[in-house]
Amino acid sequence: MKAIVFTKYGSPDVLGLKEVDKPIPKDDEVLVKIHAVSINDWDLGALDGTSLVNRLIFGLLKPKKQILGSDIAGRVEAVGKSVLKFKPGDEVFGDLSGRWGGFAEFVCAREKNLALKAPGMSFEQAAAIPQAAMLAVQGLLDQGRMAPGQKLLINGAGGGVGTFGIQIAKQFGVEVTGVDAPEKLELLRSLGADHVIDYTQEDFTKNGQAYDLILDVKTSRSVLDCARALSPTGRYVTVGGSMARLFQALFLGPWIALTSKKKIFIVTLKQNKDLAYMNELFETGKVKPVIGSTYTLSEVPQAMKYFESAKHQGKIVIILDNVNA
Repeated sequence: MKAIVFTKYGSPDVLGLKEVDKPIPKDDEVLVKIHAVSINDWDLGALDGTSLVNRLIFGLLKPKKQILGSDIAGRVEAVGKSVLKFKPGDEVFGDLSGRWGGFAEFVCAREKNLALKAPGMSFEQAAAIPQAAMLAVQGLLDQGRMAPGQKLLINGAGGGVGTFGIQIAKQFGVEVTGVDAPEKLELLRSLGADHVIDYTQEDFTKNGQAYDLILDVKTSRSVLDCARALSPTGRYVTVGGSMARLFQALFLGPWIALTSKKKIFIVTLKQNKDLAYMNELFETGKVKPVIGSTYTLSEVPQAMKYFESAKHQGKIVIILDNVNA
């Protein structure tokens, strides 16, 4: 089968399309013929090898897991003898983080990492959902405890997590402010954002506004500055971004909680936990994945470069139907 492989750390230029062995499912695994896969921050972070955490996962000197891609959607080709939930022909989607292998024609996955996609959902839409939507749901509802009438700010609102976050928040009657680059602001308005901020012109931590909940996708401001932008009982929730800022949140969060009623949280992703919820929101027309651009499997290096530029809107999705035909 064809796959995008990297054998050394570096820029997207180290990625290459190669012929590799088709995987064989173990007893507890499902073999999926992939139709679409989306790009996440972790793909880029694993590729460049600059993070010690990622090196410990993928290999200190060179990557042992050589096929990236976690958020997949496709059709079940075969199942192991212990698999109970799925059968050949089922259309599934899910986040394979920890195993990866999505930038390929086929991948093996444990059944716990997959769910049936909604019948009316395309493979491209399904691939855009797993990680970004789970971070939005768990950040807003589980950690953020979002409630009607609150004021919410999403920093980095024009990407995958943010575009899901705006749509989910509007179902709860929340006043949403989206922060991103100027070219993404019209998208945020179209999704229901009540207010938008061009981060190149305005610092949301210094504009005098107070928010009940801040969902930070980029973690581009200091945690102390963000805490000052919270209401007296507000919550700040970060789902990713600068590792230095994340450590700052980890260590300063308890101090902020001791000296005020404000709370600081870092979302620890629970993979695939809310896929059924997202199916429901999709089927009722309340949420639609935003796919800003699509590429073919051979174009993954270009897609990763575009993702690295942070100019994309919503999700970048790789479509494999032309390969699988």
